[in-house]
Amino acid sequence: MSGEEEENAAELKIGDEFLKAKCLMNCEVSLILEHKFEQLQQVSEDPMNQVSQVFEKSLQYVKRFSRYKNPDAVRQVREILSRHQLTEFELCVLGNLCPETAEEAVAMVPSLKTKGRAHSDEAIEKMLNDLSLVKRFE
Repeated sequence: MSGEEEENAAELKIGDEFLKAKCLMNCEVSLILEHKFEQLQQVSEDPMNQVSQVFEKSLQYVKRFSRYKNPDAVRQVREILSRHQLTEFELCVLGNLCPETAEEAVAMVPSLKTKGRAHSDEAIEKMLNDLSLVKRFE
């Protein structure tokens, strides 16, 4: 066995390349792919000829699983989650899955309760309430 630590997302042991990477929520990827698709439509009479099957399937996937559709709502979600000193990985998991309670959030992202940076249940509930307001008024 090598000297490397085993990866474990629950403890944020996801590898240096992922800890340093900029993660995108499904709704952000959807906006990017939709913009690219619109660009292709403008330069071609049949944009589907220029779109690979992978592109098309990826766009369908992120559209289906995006919790937020409005670009302003997407920006607000990232701003709300960014205020809570979350890693990019944690931010995207919460933004994609939209837990309704602190208990659900911790079950999805156990690192929220990691020693030294543990978020209180009240802080998590406030964050989730702020997200639900964005969704409600989207």
